[in-house]
Parts: sequence; C-alpha cells; structure tokens
Amino acid sequence: QVQLVESGGGFVQSRGSLRLSCAASGSIFNINGMGWYRQAPGKQRELVAFITSGRPANYGDSVKGRFSISSDNRKSTVYLEMKSLKPEDTAVYYCNADVFTTGVVMTRREYWGQGTQVTVSS
Repeated sequence: QVQLVESGGGFVQSRGSLRLSCAASGSIFNINGMGWYRQAPGKQRELVAFITSGRPANYGDSVKGRFSISSDNRKSTVYLEMKSLKPEDTAVYYCNADVFTTGVVMTRREYWGQGTQVTVSS
C-alpha cells in the first residue's frame, strides 16, 4: 500500500499565498507522476497541476501563471506553490500519485490523499 499525506492548507485572504506539500510513503518502487486536483462544492474534481517523470508539468488553465508545482524525488514529495490566490480557488485540494508498487508482482496504481481544505476570502 501507498499513503499520501498532505499538509499546508488553510485560510488566506485574496491575493495571498499558500504552499501545499504531499509526501508519499509505503510500498513504492517508482513514482511515475504526482500532482494536485481540487474540488469545490457542487463542482467536479479538476486538475490543478501534475508532474510526470521526464515531462514538463501540466497545469489547469485557471491556475497557469499563479501556481507552481515542484517535486523532491528523494523525499517522494510534491509541492504546490500557490500565489495570487482568488476566492474561486477555494476547494479541497487532493494529492494524486501514479505509482509502481513493490511486491510479488509489480503493480501500477493511482493513489489519492485525503484532501486539504484551502479557503480564500474576498
């Protein structure tokens, strides 16, 4: 099994900044990619940013130029720097990982964190 532990969410005023972290642990052979999705009340879950090994990061249109994703492969951790936050960024942010797990048979699976709330006041 693989666990994703998120941190860094909270309450911030409009135009403020926050930094989210997500650390993966467990039966990891290799992480193919990690990133963030978000879900606001009454809306579908949407891509925020995702890093796939060996490829440029992919961002949702609404956060381009304001959010930046980075990773520390030694720590199996991904970070999301969020700047110029807007009230419409308010959502639960979920960490997502595409992982090859160790075991008798190597398996590729997708994992989700429990989510961290980000609230931006106007």
